[in-house]
Parts: sequence; C-alpha cells; structure tokens
Amino acid sequence: MSDFKYEIIESLGILSESAKGWTKELNLISWNGREPKYDLRDWAPDKEKMGKGISLSSEELKELKRILDNQ
Repeated sequence: MSDFKYEIIESLGILSESAKGWTKELNLISWNGREPKYDLRDWAPDKEKMGKGISLSSEELKELKRILDNQ
C-alpha cells in the first residue's frame, strides 16, 4: 500500500459511534496536500486508523444535500 498523508482541516460532526469507540465522521480533509474535500468515513479513537469512506467536493456535497432535502 502506498504512503499517503492527510490533514483534518475541520471536524464537522460525528454521525455515530461503535461499541469499540470507532466514530463515523464528516470532516474536511486535505489528502496529500491537495485542496480539502468533505470526507465521510469511520475513524479509530486515536485517528491513526480509518475505514473506507467517500470524499466529496463542495459541489458534490451541495448536490447530496439537495437530494436529501427532497426525500
């Protein structure tokens, strides 16, 4: 697996927490020094491990909000 760097620019909220302390979070993250994106994934309590997730641009996040608002 290749090395990558990430920086959590802003923690926006926790959606849930598992019995083992992992949290599903929405954060603004810069991956490998790139422009930050909105990121939704599971994180270990120490933030050293993470689960699979998705990253969204600002436009994608707005479109997702629009879709959810219409449900």
